[in-house]
Amino acid sequence: MSTYVFSDVHGHRATLERVLERVSPCAEDVVFCLGDMIDRGPDPVGVMRVVRSLPNVRVLKGNHEDLMLDALDHKDDVVSQANWAINGGMATLSGLEGASDDEASELIGWVRNLPLSAHIEVAGRPYIMAHAGIRPGGPLPADGAWNDCALDALIGEQTPDDLLWIRDEFWSVPTGLLNERGEGPIVVAGHTPTPYLTSMTDEFDRPVRNSDGIAQMVRVGACDATGGVADRWDIDSGAAGGAGFGQITMVRLDDGEEFAEPVRDGE
Repeated sequence: MSTYVFSDVHGHRATLERVLERVSPCAEDVVFCLGDMIDRGPDPVGVMRVVRSLPNVRVLKGNHEDLMLDALDHKDDVVSQANWAINGGMATLSGLEGASDDEASELIGWVRNLPLSAHIEVAGRPYIMAHAGIRPGGPLPADGAWNDCALDALIGEQTPDDLLWIRDEFWSVPTGLLNERGEGPIVVAGHTPTPYLTSMTDEFDRPVRNSDGIAQMVRVGACDATGGVADRWDIDSGAAGGAGFGQITMVRLDDGEEFAEPVRDGE
């Protein structure tokens, strides 16, 4: 069994399908999607269909799913409608209107019930998953043991706004979750396209763009205090920016291998 994580597909169904073809997750594998399946790209509803069909998939809600639900629940509210529209929501709305009433209702109900966070242990390492990240300074286990109860307590201190929207306050400071031996949970998040991180931190394990100028995932925060282990992984490699800017990255937590496909013209 392997564990994979991806995020921020933003309507680029064809690109996601190419990544999945390379990875070929089986029923025993665990696949996390950290939200923002929708908006901006050409086929948001297609992305939801693909993600929902994956075996053993665990999907978190992103801020764009939250914007969609707010707009759909408050159709007479100008602010809710404008917030979704300026963030690329018309592509999603068009796709929902093109689906049958039953399918659209089912997809919206599915999104409505998605959690905001998750955690899992892989190869002895706990990982915390959230769309945007967490607010540092949460409770640490007194005995240093990051068991399920300790992880639940930490996540329980987070607000929905932080899990969905946090940016500078997460990427610019250490989480404080790793000890000097590098032991403790790593936080895996999306939401912030990696090129944006250059205004928040310079503690990258690699450039935020690859040799072709395309955004790529980065690991942040490795230092002496963390035993040389990066405490934050940004897996939003800029698919929202489309062809020439971003790609979709899926990372296997078991060994850190990355599978990335750039967004192509027209998809």
